[in-house]
Amino acid sequence: MNEFELIEEAIKNGEGKLGKGGSLIVFTGEKTGRSPKDKHVVKEKSTEDKIWWENNRPMLATHFDTLHSDMLKHQAGKRFYSQALQASKNTNQFLNIEVTTELAWHSLFIRHLLKVPTEKLLDNFEPDFKILNCPSFFSDPDRHGCVSKTTIAISFEKKLVLICGTGYAGENKKSVFTLLNYLLPESSIMPMHCSANHAMSNEDDVALFFGLSGTGKTTLSADPNRVLVGDDEHGWSDTGVFNIEGGCYAKTINLSYEDEPQIFSTTEKFSTVIENMNYNPNDRSLKFSDPSITENMRCAYPISYIKNSSKSGFGGAPKNIILLTCDAFGVLPPVAKLTAAEAVFFFLSGFTSKVAGTEEGIKEPVPTFSTCFGAPFMPQRPEVYGQLLWNRINSTKPVCWLLNTGWSGGSYGEGERISIELTRKILKFILNIKGEFQTRKDQFFNFSVPIEINEVPKNLLKPRENWTNQEGYDRVAAKLKTMFVDNFQQFSSINEKVDGVYNSLKND
Repeated sequence: MNEFELIEEAIKNGEGKLGKGGSLIVFTGEKTGRSPKDKHVVKEKSTEDKIWWENNRPMLATHFDTLHSDMLKHQAGKRFYSQALQASKNTNQFLNIEVTTELAWHSLFIRHLLKVPTEKLLDNFEPDFKILNCPSFFSDPDRHGCVSKTTIAISFEKKLVLICGTGYAGENKKSVFTLLNYLLPESSIMPMHCSANHAMSNEDDVALFFGLSGTGKTTLSADPNRVLVGDDEHGWSDTGVFNIEGGCYAKTINLSYEDEPQIFSTTEKFSTVIENMNYNPNDRSLKFSDPSITENMRCAYPISYIKNSSKSGFGGAPKNIILLTCDAFGVLPPVAKLTAAEAVFFFLSGFTSKVAGTEEGIKEPVPTFSTCFGAPFMPQRPEVYGQLLWNRINSTKPVCWLLNTGWSGGSYGEGERISIELTRKILKFILNIKGEFQTRKDQFFNFSVPIEINEVPKNLLKPRENWTNQEGYDRVAAKLKTMFVDNFQQFSSINEKVDGVYNSLKND
């Protein structure tokens, strides 16, 4: 079914309402964010030695088979929707995925987020993996070897993903990303939870933005002065960077035309899926500042809805790598230049804050270490991805940065979050810098911090001076440094240079 038919089906089924411009307004029910604690990987001989079991909950093959059988029985006689779609494995290679969903709007969502094959490819389409999504079926921990009524289970041997007990559409797209996070390293390709763009006239001037949801990946990469490659999931091969997906999934809380005109305009385009947003019943205008359903309100749309998006989805090797962090402690500077070893250290650390709504139960920013800026989607050991990043950085020599979109002048509740306007001015500095610039060494983390950036207050670049209680800053900064050291103890050695970053923090 195409977009027209799926919207008609969704409205006929009572799944949603027609919004402005032909968008579809839907609600996900009880689950308004991902359920990472309900995610399982089947323990199988061919894969068990490669899976990061400390991070991935195991499931027995017998339990998976029972879950699959029970879901098929539940499905019998009911209307389901199937899509033959693709995710990129390289610049000209694809993972064929058959996605079968109980809800018509889920089928529309994943049709936006993945890539629709050409008619010629559809004629000979053979799925490499299948996804079965049934929100109205609830798993049983005793019968299915899971932990709740919601389950996301992956069998790499059976090439099958089962999703039940949740109406949150993001589980579909993140399951595909998890598959590629397992498969791509086998071909020495770096899978990345990042957005990407490149200069208007230069496909080799690529910037990558690593980060968890809510740190600014989508917002910062949708730059009207640059070409958007993609907003969330990419690979980095010998030929350059490529977008795994074919669409975007943007947060809409407090979205405004003034701050983010391109993303805002997608909310009134045909077939955009508007998820968990209140609206005015008279004219269906959206209430962007109303978080009463969830902070994690979103819209899903084809990437072509962004005017300056890449038609190919490809770019060269990155010129700049930007690690986005949302520091709720308020002690990290808004920007720091990193060495290759520091970049791998902070990539493996994945320090940020989970923002309200992105995961079940998150009501306010929670500091966390999510390794590789995407631990819930990483089936292999973190060192696999860390080594790939080290190899890529040392092969192509990009400039690496830490960009903090969190708090300054105090921790969450006392300080203020760094504005999008100031972050964009810092990003402009990063992307347009030519030659050397003056820096200072951060007294706690040792990385290099620019002394001056045009139109950015100098005290913002020196976060200690931005706190009224500077002794309080020292205590919180020392605590965060200790947290970095304690967290990094779990990782095996990448090389002596990355170890050196860890040891310098540990011994200072």
